[in-house]
Amino acid sequence: MDKSMKIRDIVDVIEATVLQGEELLDTEILSAYGCDLMSDVLAFVEDQCMLLTGLINPQVIRTAEMVDMKAIVFVRGKEPTAEILELAKEANMVVLATKLPMYISCGRLYEAGIKR
Repeated sequence: MDKSMKIRDIVDVIEATVLQGEELLDTEILSAYGCDLMSDVLAFVEDQCMLLTGLINPQVIRTAEMVDMKAIVFVRGKEPTAEILELAKEANMVVLATKLPMYISCGRLYEAGIKR
């Protein structure tokens, strides 16, 4: 059975750092989507979703905002710019960063109960 997780619990699962949205860590996540193609994000994302990506540009935030993403995780040690973090703040979105690769991050989330 699929389950939801609070973002604060996800931080521990994927060894992430909170870069923006500390006050939103009790938000529930039902699904996670690992992708670097923003067109796929628009086509396949589900409700209460979190995006995992290695792509670092403002379009990531804009795309995530269009589909009401709750959080973005930048993988592989990627660090977003101040501009990206400001856009996320304006969109009321949590931004996390992990040194883990996307594959490992998604696998850990799956094992923790995020099955879609």
